[in-house]
Amino acid sequence: MKNRKPLSLHVPVPEHRPGDKPDFSELKVPDAGTVKRPPVNARAHEITDLAYALIRVLDNGQKAVGSWNPKLDPETLKRGLRAMMLTRAYDDRMYRAQRQGKTSFYMKSTGEEAVSVAAALALEPGDMCFPSYRQQGILITRNYPIFEMMCQVYSNVKDPLKGRQLPIMYSSKDHGFFSISGNVGTQFPQAVGWAMASAYKGDDRIAASWIGEGTTAEGDFHHALNFASVYRAPVILNVVNNQWAISTFSGIAGADEATFASRAIGYGLPGLRVDGNDFLAVYAATQWAAERARANLGATLIELYTYRAEGHSTSDDPSRYRPTDEAKAWPLGDPIERLNRHLIGLGAWSDAEQETLHKELVEDVRAANKRAESIGTLGTGQPPPVATMFEDVFKEMPWHLARQRGEMGA
Repeated sequence: MKNRKPLSLHVPVPEHRPGDKPDFSELKVPDAGTVKRPPVNARAHEITDLAYALIRVLDNGQKAVGSWNPKLDPETLKRGLRAMMLTRAYDDRMYRAQRQGKTSFYMKSTGEEAVSVAAALALEPGDMCFPSYRQQGILITRNYPIFEMMCQVYSNVKDPLKGRQLPIMYSSKDHGFFSISGNVGTQFPQAVGWAMASAYKGDDRIAASWIGEGTTAEGDFHHALNFASVYRAPVILNVVNNQWAISTFSGIAGADEATFASRAIGYGLPGLRVDGNDFLAVYAATQWAAERARANLGATLIELYTYRAEGHSTSDDPSRYRPTDEAKAWPLGDPIERLNRHLIGLGAWSDAEQETLHKELVEDVRAANKRAESIGTLGTGQPPPVATMFEDVFKEMPWHLARQRGEMGA
């Protein structure tokens, strides 16, 4: 007989389960400002350490420190704060609407607002975004009307997508917001393809995309990185590591073995690991990657290290797989509160102004929702006309669709 141990598989399990006390003491958070910002034209193999570090600008007192500080003016910071607060107020209202049976489905971005808002501010308006389903902050930052977002969620007659998409899967070409895909992995190769086409045409617009860390375990992720590397596509590929993919923790996607930013190294791409709850750090990393893309230096992979404070969706109960109050123990804090304290520290903001703005935004959301509900919700009011099913499929409607629409009397 062979004197060998039997083989066994390693199955990753989260550190804490429901009923446990949240504990992030093993998470080593480096001091803000300790990671050096390299030149935009640095070679990928020269900066592999950034894939294992954590880029942070705001310190524990919410002061901006270090070479990654983008040195934004107070008005830009206030714009970012407002967009994050509006995103959260919108989320809260639509979550309640779903619980009241006015729509079938909703997904909140609570705790992750900086991921989308800071990036949207760092990009140019013409850049195309290929989002996942938690980047509604991009649309809000780009001044897309929340009324139209609500109509899309309610699938009423004013739904700009005419009832063809699931709630929260927005789309707006005019705002550089590519249609959300339920199979979110497809967004990465589509973003790379769009960026390649932009470069092929000699355009000056770049692309950016967002997926969750769980999606990095799918083939689309690797296909995208390979094409982005080979053709030096002008694209920013963001992995939002919010620790949980539906009910599966990040270790199942490989977080226990290596950072998600380090996936870039094997493809010869720069990988940045960023504090996703630090508005200034997200802005700075996106700005760096955008400058690199516009200089024809290729793609960048950014891991945005954050925490999904709410459930995966309204169909999910996170208390079944993690401690109930774990989000409150997350050591990187809340992105809105951190930027608020930073502005106050600059002498450009106050607690009174914060409270006034909060009330104003909540009222704006309430008024927009009242208007949207008056047109109709999922179970009430008039849906989009049936005849619209023939529209927006072909640039010019072919004869057989025109005939079928005529047969309907539409």
